[in-house]
Amino acid sequence: MSNNLIEVKDLKKYFPIYGGLMLKCVGLVKAVDGVSFHIRSEETLGLVGESGCGKTTTGQTILRLIEPTSGEVKFRGQNVFELDKKEMRSIRRNMQLIFQDPFSSLNPRMRIGDIIGEPLDIFGLCDGKEKVEKVMDLLKKVGLSLHDFDRYPHEFSGGQRQRIAIARALILNPKFVVADEPVSSLDVSVRSQILNLMRDLQRDLGLTYLFISHDLSVVKHISNRVVVMYLGNIVEISKVHDLFSDTKHPYSKALISAVPVLDPKIKKKPIILKGEIPSPINPPSGCKFHTRCPFVKSICSKERPELVDLGHDHFVACHLIP
Repeated sequence: MSNNLIEVKDLKKYFPIYGGLMLKCVGLVKAVDGVSFHIRSEETLGLVGESGCGKTTTGQTILRLIEPTSGEVKFRGQNVFELDKKEMRSIRRNMQLIFQDPFSSLNPRMRIGDIIGEPLDIFGLCDGKEKVEKVMDLLKKVGLSLHDFDRYPHEFSGGQRQRIAIARALILNPKFVVADEPVSSLDVSVRSQILNLMRDLQRDLGLTYLFISHDLSVVKHISNRVVVMYLGNIVEISKVHDLFSDTKHPYSKALISAVPVLDPKIKKKPIILKGEIPSPINPPSGCKFHTRCPFVKSICSKERPELVDLGHDHFVACHLIP
């Protein structure tokens, strides 16, 4: 029996562009263009890439916050895109989202206890004393005080607000959580605290994470495996250690070369990619990375490379790899 909690197959999400006097569809933004991967139960899968590569759209489409153009996403073997509203409502309890900005995602007019407990009201799971006890218990688990129950979001620091956002996502006891850049807006000194908290909660509650980030140093700290995206496509999938020690794709190498090294004795030369990221409205033919790749060959502009299994959970889509 498969140990995969989430299975994504050929997922596509195109956004129409309307123009002209009749507001007809004049083009498509190919935000996610045929991605496939799986996430094992109680695993953290990192999803990385430059801004605009389709990371957030992938996460939101998996949760069906955005309707897909095509493809399928299976949760415990069940295709979530085939579910009606009633069926989807029941499965949402097990699939939650932690937003990037912990301030704008919290209602400034609501008390923290009400914010965290609101999902319990929506699903009609409990109320009164039982609801308060559940919220209090979760406040302790995320490192906040019981006295914080009656306070408001503006009274907390950025790191504390993100703890509140995490508590709200976990109040329904989900199995799968999409964490969309959960530490990017936080000070460096606070990031490690939140990452360690997420790891502890994963161990204690049996959580499975899709961790979206543009920061490979953060992904290295928390992930088991990593998916590297470029312009709506996956270019490499690997165990996190192998990605840093045996990088295959030129784009992955460029991303890793930009990760700062703390040891001053180690001299590291970043790989500077030429040009800008092409538009997802009119992406290049063949390999979408060929317009910026320092090792480009003639076949790269003609044929789109498929993900090749190199063994040991390592996949790469590149014509340079035999």
